[in-house]
Amino acid sequence: MNAPRACAACRPTGRRAAGFAGWALPTAALALMPKCPACVAAYVAAGTGLAVSVPAAAWLRTGAIVLCVASLALATATTVRRHFTRKEK
Repeated sequence: MNAPRACAACRPTGRRAAGFAGWALPTAALALMPKCPACVAAYVAAGTGLAVSVPAAAWLRTGAIVLCVASLALATATTVRRHFTRKEK
């Protein structure tokens, strides 16, 4: 038995919301990323209660930046692909 599908009017809204989140979340994370590893360590300690060394915080910061940039690159590639493969009506 197949699951019911969303109506055609509902699909674009969800797709637009997901597309916006795909751009907004990594952009906001990059904009709010602290510049120094000591600040990252302080934020991790304040948020989770776990102590993190400054070198470990530097690796966390670098990893978060790489993930955000990769996510933005994926969103860009998806948008470009969708633009060029759009069917003309």
